[in-house]
Amino acid sequence: MHLAHFPRIFLAHLPTPLERLDRLSRELGGPEIWIKRDDCTGLSTGGNKTRKLEFLMAEAEQQGADTIITQGATQSNHARQTAAFAAKMGMACHLLLEDRTGSNDPNYNGNGNVLLDRLHGATTDKRPGGADMQAEMESLAETLRAEGRKPYVIPGGGSNPTGALGYVNCAFELLGQLNDRGLAVDRIVTATGSAGTQAGLITGLKATSANIPLLGFGVRAPKEKQEANVFALAERTAEKLGCAGVVKREDVVADCDYVGEGYGIPRADTLEAIRMLAELEGILLDPVYSGKGAAGLIDYCRKGKFAKGERVVFLHTGGAAGLFGYDAALTRGH
Repeated sequence: MHLAHFPRIFLAHLPTPLERLDRLSRELGGPEIWIKRDDCTGLSTGGNKTRKLEFLMAEAEQQGADTIITQGATQSNHARQTAAFAAKMGMACHLLLEDRTGSNDPNYNGNGNVLLDRLHGATTDKRPGGADMQAEMESLAETLRAEGRKPYVIPGGGSNPTGALGYVNCAFELLGQLNDRGLAVDRIVTATGSAGTQAGLITGLKATSANIPLLGFGVRAPKEKQEANVFALAERTAEKLGCAGVVKREDVVADCDYVGEGYGIPRADTLEAIRMLAELEGILLDPVYSGKGAAGLIDYCRKGKFAKGERVVFLHTGGAAGLFGYDAALTRGH
């Protein structure tokens, strides 16, 4: 599979490290846990969206865009990385931030990712929870076109077939690292939200006949909806790559039992996972994506769903900047 056929701007720090988590593995007494450090992709503290943006921003440049529009939750990692990428390319960036939590905490609404959005020169505008964010972006794009600008609209999370190419490439990269080290892996797990990361990974894994199952721990939608969203995007991504049909419905698996009250609201096990990785491995997770993914991983180990002797890779999607918007939750009781 030849990704060089697709325009790409090489800004991410790749390959990201693949590390064994010895202390966490011993603490849980189950599988041998490894971590793929996609929190180390560069651009404003890194994260998984940078891989997607390499392809999305190249497409924007190819189309002659001078302005980028995207959307996300208030503490959106995607918005922050998009703002950084746009700054690097000299493009204007407009971020529409949806209030999905209803929080009145000034740190949540002005610190963390929001602070970095503004430092990168992006404009930020709030929208109420439940707004039709795609329609909001299209309305802004029409206004900007009328002013003579050339906007390029990126969907939430950068999750369309173009963005998912970044995680097809990540699957190739990870397989190369495993092959170079002689590491046979039993499964890969990661957080899954807007679908692009999981869809790209499963497309790349199936296209290469890797025979490694992928599990996504959901952060927002119910299981049936999450799996349907991921599968639909994986189908479109495979078509874009010229390997239509390579992903089957049964290849897409999500466990959405760790979402809690809703998107962006961490449960007690999310906070425990953040503390465990910080205290045992010196690795920072976030309360929205990677923290919930790690909570699922830890619980599976404790319950024996991931057996002793297995080798599991956890793909870290980044987001530590968001911790500064959640100081109240993280310090409560400590």
